[in-house]
Amino acid sequence: MIQKSTIQLLRIPFSFFLMPVYWFALSITSQIDYTRAVGVFILLHVFLYPASNGYNSYNDRDTESIGGLVKPMLPTKQLYYLTLALDLIGFAFSFVISSVFAACFLFFIICSRLYSWRGLRLKQYPILGYFLVILNQGTLVFFAIAHGVSSHLTMEVSFLLLLAAGLLIGGFYPITQIYQHVQDRNDGVHTISMLLGKRGTFIFCSILYLLAFICLFLYFQSKLMLAHFWVIQLFFVPVVLYFLNWMVAVWKNPSKADFKNTMRMVWLASTSTNLAFITLFILNHFG
Repeated sequence: MIQKSTIQLLRIPFSFFLMPVYWFALSITSQIDYTRAVGVFILLHVFLYPASNGYNSYNDRDTESIGGLVKPMLPTKQLYYLTLALDLIGFAFSFVISSVFAACFLFFIICSRLYSWRGLRLKQYPILGYFLVILNQGTLVFFAIAHGVSSHLTMEVSFLLLLAAGLLIGGFYPITQIYQHVQDRNDGVHTISMLLGKRGTFIFCSILYLLAFICLFLYFQSKLMLAHFWVIQLFFVPVVLYFLNWMVAVWKNPSKADFKNTMRMVWLASTSTNLAFITLFILNHFG
């Protein structure tokens, strides 16, 4: 029987935070194989992401609030074996999509394990760990999705879009770490947010989001589809307003960079970004 702690620590709802990359890739793919598109979605959000989250939780053994969980339970060996099973089953079925998709799937698994594994623990290195997250959760996954869902299994994906996907994850990830500085320090982990400081985290994330939007602007301009770019921006208005308001609050009182405000930011940003790219998908394929 699957234990309650195992189910909790897979952090399945956390997949929602990474889902914008899927809709982003789907929205810009011109010819979609919808059967494979469903398969890609399941492989990522039911197998790959929960396994990665669970393995990270198994190694971290957090006792304080972590992404999406106010009171995480202590992991058991069952969690480890389930994450291994999810990775193996997901990898086996990823060949149904293509061998290239399977290679990307395997690369993500390996990097995810090395990121969390106590024997190496790449997450303890702020810059290396950060770029590993950008590469895997942003650029690599975007390419794998764009390849996997296209009717002809394309290998040609715009560099601007790959860069934008990486920058969007890069601008999002440090904010999720901003309330964990003490907890991470006690665990021997030095995150990019700790390196930047609380104020620096806000500034850094602002710059990366700006660069991501510049990439998107240049891409849509080259396709003579700037109207779609401005549609996306509409969905980011509430995100920007909350972000700026929170940043001012943290500037005045650093304790405002807490779990509650971080989760509000994360849920708002994820929901708005998902809706933005779902709308773009509808406009491009059914408009």
